[in-house]
Amino acid sequence: MRRTRSAALVGAFWLAGCLTASAAAPLNPAEFDRVRGLIKPAAAEAGWERVPWQTSLWEARRKAAAEGKPILLWEMDGHPLGCT
Repeated sequence: MRRTRSAALVGAFWLAGCLTASAAAPLNPAEFDRVRGLIKPAAAEAGWERVPWQTSLWEARRKAAAEGKPILLWEMDGHPLGCT
């Protein structure tokens, strides 16, 4: 019983700390441009965007067979944003 109360108390303090945490200061336009430049992929890193991806596996199979080309299957399990 004492362990349960201790765990509950620790959890309550942790939750209180999370709820009272302050948000980060907003970025000014110059800082935003700098940060965006750091995280935005370079043109050489975005080659996959020029691939004419097919959304239908059956149509991709028919097209690959007609052109004598292999199929690259890019498949994901779960939510696209990684959330459950």
